[in-house]
Amino acid sequence: MDAFQGLWTGFQVALSIEGIMFVLIGVVVGTLIGMMPGLGPISAIAIMIPITYGMDPAPALVMMAGVYYGAVFGGSTSSILLNAPGIAGTVATSFDGYPMANNGQAGKALAIAAISSFIGGTISVILLMMLAPALSSIAISFGPPAYFALMLMGLSAISSLSEGSTIKALISAVVGFMVVTIGIDPQTGTQRFTFDSVNLLDGFDFLIIALGLFAIAEVCMLVLNRRNRSLSDSQKLGSLKLSKSDLKEMSGPVTRQSFVGFILGVLPGAGATIASFISYIFEKRISKKPEEFGKGSIKGVAAPESSNNAATNGAFVPLLSLGIPGSGTTAVMLGAFLVLDVQPGPLLMTDRPEIFWGIIASMYIGNVFLLILNLPLIPYLAKILSIPRPMLISLVIMFSLIGVYSISFNVFDLYMLLVFGLIGFLMRIYSFPAPPFILAFILGGMMEQSFRQSMTISNGDLSIFVSSPLPLTLIIISLLSFLVPGILKWRKNRYISKV
Repeated sequence: MDAFQGLWTGFQVALSIEGIMFVLIGVVVGTLIGMMPGLGPISAIAIMIPITYGMDPAPALVMMAGVYYGAVFGGSTSSILLNAPGIAGTVATSFDGYPMANNGQAGKALAIAAISSFIGGTISVILLMMLAPALSSIAISFGPPAYFALMLMGLSAISSLSEGSTIKALISAVVGFMVVTIGIDPQTGTQRFTFDSVNLLDGFDFLIIALGLFAIAEVCMLVLNRRNRSLSDSQKLGSLKLSKSDLKEMSGPVTRQSFVGFILGVLPGAGATIASFISYIFEKRISKKPEEFGKGSIKGVAAPESSNNAATNGAFVPLLSLGIPGSGTTAVMLGAFLVLDVQPGPLLMTDRPEIFWGIIASMYIGNVFLLILNLPLIPYLAKILSIPRPMLISLVIMFSLIGVYSISFNVFDLYMLLVFGLIGFLMRIYSFPAPPFILAFILGGMMEQSFRQSMTISNGDLSIFVSSPLPLTLIIISLLSFLVPGILKWRKNRYISKV
């Protein structure tokens, strides 16, 4: 069965009355959950597994897939309006989305996010349909050395997130590395920096860090600047219309990062969060006006939004084609497959084509539903900005506490949320950028694991990182990415001093 015949089979499932209903339910539930800080798609899919027990597998899995990409689509709302990322994959969206909201362009930021998400999702579905079997074998070829080199390439761009001082960005990244080492060593099973506390054995969940450094820190800044009335005056909806120049400006990042996000989504362990950060950094590096990033850049919203949605669909490649979950969410999805007596893998396309192609076809319909639902809702969503500031601060704190508590139902995590909120507040006061901290925390654990696995494979021989073309190429790109901007800046300063 070729791709177009399979897609026809899939549309017969997705366009049935039952299929449309379950796609709609999935994307609506996913969008609502994505808007709530901390309540990601993992929780939603886990809750729905017992609900779908005994259902026909095709519509049940179509619905759960809709919850997954719907949550990523909707997660940008709280990131843009409140600086409280709904899910981990939308943290990078807040870097420019929230400044746009503060500049009276909340409507434009939400519209850019919705359109970018739709295009990224649609492009990735087309790629998923055409390239799923071939890309699965490529994803398997990524061994520990290549993963280490890929993570190194991501970290080499920390200077792009410096917001002024590269030294402060590096200090922020080092602290992020230190935090990610807390917990049980994944290889030896020994405790690291836990201070004999059972609460630290599992380390810190990413959302505790993200909500602390962004949402709680923002609350502290709002309280500090409570007498500054210009803040409340600037937070207005603004126009939803995008001019031709806006569309032209976002077209390049959306197209490029849809492909980048999809490829990173295919790699097990990468996912939407890493894809959104790398896309943001990539666009800032190639921009002619990098100084606009972090201050309300259209490209800074379009790039991560198209990338994280593309990565979400890309994550289905190893799941459907190989039966290998590439992220926490797809691991729960794998459980849903097994509960419904469906075995994902190489035989799924031939044995159960209505499921394989039904999920892919439903993504086309689901992306259209998401765009139709989200664009008209923007004026109503943006009314959050008109809520009195004391009440808004209380809501942000409440949603952040609920989101963190729902992860592990551990009161200790709430204390840690406040601790990281205080750290984020101090970082803002003393101009230490938070994005390098987040990036180091995300990549640090995977980077350490890949390095140690590589050392185990090679018996401690570092040449394993340069003996294969793929890791060698990625390491060279990393070095150039880190050194070239510094050299250019040094030459520029030297030229200015001579003049």
